[in-house]
Amino acid sequence: MKMFLICDNMDTKTGMRLAGIEGVLVHGQQEVRDALDAAMLDRDIGLILINEALVDLVQSEIYNIKLNYQTPLIVEIPGRHGSIRAGDAITRHVREAIGLKI
Repeated sequence: MKMFLICDNMDTKTGMRLAGIEGVLVHGQQEVRDALDAAMLDRDIGLILINEALVDLVQSEIYNIKLNYQTPLIVEIPGRHGSIRAGDAITRHVREAIGLKI
């Protein structure tokens, strides 16, 4: 299985390419959707890496894939300047999903 990168920064794309991970550079919401659709059609792709900022543009599509498909696994990665998510993002997701405060 292959990994595939969807990012909005050339430095991230170049770094991942040096690690052997192919990817695309996108900026708009429609470009992200198109790249995600193309990656979903490629059965060799088992892991999609996508910038957090881009996930925010197509949040409903990402959640649909995560909930309804076994592959590919979608992993949100921080941008080159660090994460845009709060430090308690996992705790907040658990609280929102099941209403349990931990």
